[in-house]
Amino acid sequence: MPWERRRYGSGHPSPPIATHSGTDIVTVWDTFRERGFFQQCTDAAALEKQGAEGPLTGYIGFDPTADSFHVGHLIPIMALLHFQRAGNRPIALVGGGTALIGDPTGKNEMRKMLTEEELARNIAGLKAQLARLLDFGSGSGSAGATGALLVNNADWLRGLNYIDFLRDVGLHFSVNRMLTFETFRTRLEGAGLSFIEFNYPLLQSYDFLELHRRHGCLVQMGGDDQWANIVSGVDLVRRMARAQVFGWTFPLLTTASGAKMGKTEQGAVWLDPARTSPYEYYQFWVNLDDADVPRCLALFTLLPMDEVQRWSVLKGGDLRSAKHTLAFEQTKLIHGEAEARKAQAGAQALFGGAMSRGGDLAAAPSTTLAADRLRAGLPVAELLAEVGLARSRSDARRLIEQGGVTLNERRVDDVAQRVDASHLAEGALLLRVGKKKFRRVVVEG
Repeated sequence: MPWERRRYGSGHPSPPIATHSGTDIVTVWDTFRERGFFQQCTDAAALEKQGAEGPLTGYIGFDPTADSFHVGHLIPIMALLHFQRAGNRPIALVGGGTALIGDPTGKNEMRKMLTEEELARNIAGLKAQLARLLDFGSGSGSAGATGALLVNNADWLRGLNYIDFLRDVGLHFSVNRMLTFETFRTRLEGAGLSFIEFNYPLLQSYDFLELHRRHGCLVQMGGDDQWANIVSGVDLVRRMARAQVFGWTFPLLTTASGAKMGKTEQGAVWLDPARTSPYEYYQFWVNLDDADVPRCLALFTLLPMDEVQRWSVLKGGDLRSAKHTLAFEQTKLIHGEAEARKAQAGAQALFGGAMSRGGDLAAAPSTTLAADRLRAGLPVAELLAEVGLARSRSDARRLIEQGGVTLNERRVDDVAQRVDASHLAEGALLLRVGKKKFRRVVVEG
């Protein structure tokens, strides 16, 4: 079977079928275009011709600045997933070497330096999350393998001789051209740019050269803000290895309002369940703006595109079903089906007003409270601040005065109201602020 006609691996839903010249030919590039993973490519026609000859190896780089990914990383992660499921070999490169410098792209000031111990901990956390989605099992490193690889650029950057690097690599870079990069221009006009950061494009380009030499890597992918760095890498491989390689970028992830996706009032939406619980993760997707739902169904689920399109045409109240489908599918990918079902049940109980169904509420965000705290009665305002539904007691009192607080689905009208054992239902309280913020308070002891 010709490589370009391959379907996704057994046990996985097939991608949507794109028809070309009367035959069904599905490549990962068709999938990327149809689902919204395409912004620019250095030579799309040559890349697709190269891909028609057999499986490709491609990579995406990740900065190990934390021990967890967040929603802002999902486009490149999902791209690697599609890339592998189409029969190619993905490489996730973690910048254990470049993180010691810091990528200046999109940054207003120089990034905090990380210790070796912090980097090792972060890299271990990122690989564990990638392993939920990518198959690392068959990654032998041979040319025909499709198993994912996790590589650390510290393995080759640490051993570089600075003089040799400048002579062999640095001579291929024009300072005049680098100063035209938007990132550098912005920093030079603002907080300034350190010499150490100015080296970053050289090192990222050298990563591509090393991956080409070591693993036959032909494609570097990334967000469109990385276009200048990616093109520099393509050019370096052409000059030093006499080979044609390719760059492919994705649109930057923003909401319909233009804000960065994955940010909430509480901060980033993490893939680590210890930072963002599966229930909170599920609720993030349910609470998206209606205008963002069609694009997110295409980008962040593995549903066939004809099904995505059916969900996407829904309007008004019917669109909420599409949001729950998006939330369930994405939570299942990141946290597993069991956690997705628990989050779904918790959401249905909370939004359905079913306080009595304690089992359904088990997945809702919860806080434990000692029973003796209720003996003398605990002010609702104090409890709201303690469980994180209000920034402070004064903020809690303001929310109560505005009529935005309920206790066990009854509105709290008195800012001085106290909670005691008489308010318990199956050993718990349910606090709500507005329509979307909940906290189940489980009383023990």
